[in-house]
Amino acid sequence: CGLGKTFMQLAWADAIPGRVLILAPLCVAEQTVAEGVRLSIPVVYARTETETGGARLVITNYERLDGFDPDDYAGVVLDESSILKAFDGKTRTRLIERFARTPYRLCCTATPSPNDIAELANHAEFLGLMTRAEFLATWFVHDDQGWRMKRHAVQPFYRWLASWAVAMRSPADLGYD
Repeated sequence: CGLGKTFMQLAWADAIPGRVLILAPLCVAEQTVAEGVRLSIPVVYARTETETGGARLVITNYERLDGFDPDDYAGVVLDESSILKAFDGKTRTRLIERFARTPYRLCCTATPSPNDIAELANHAEFLGLMTRAEFLATWFVHDDQGWRMKRHAVQPFYRWLASWAVAMRSPADLGYD
């Protein structure tokens, strides 16, 4: 929290060629619109597509996803993307399926579980990098103790992970005070 996640996702969305849909928890949408005003990036909060007025950047709540056609958007942002965490969750599956053809996808969360294999696998699948099954087969083995990383896969896994994911705890992680 407090690292500027909303600013980052708005700047990213503003740079995408085409419309972008931001999906967020209920309490976050109005804050995102206000942050957009501070950055001079117009964001429209809408409950359905008919309320967007054709705006380029639109934010809605996860619960209202069915009121929007993903094919109308070039990009999607998942604010609090830890919603993907549940392996068998209906929301997880719906998000992955509905945005599989969306060319630009961004996941943002202030509450990741960096060592949670399921969460990493689900993010990779949502982003179109590899399916959960491919993720597990490539990097992990399952035995009596559960899932564990293949011994030879440690360095290649973290190299691959660093090619698409960024994690930080404070601005100091990026060289700031």
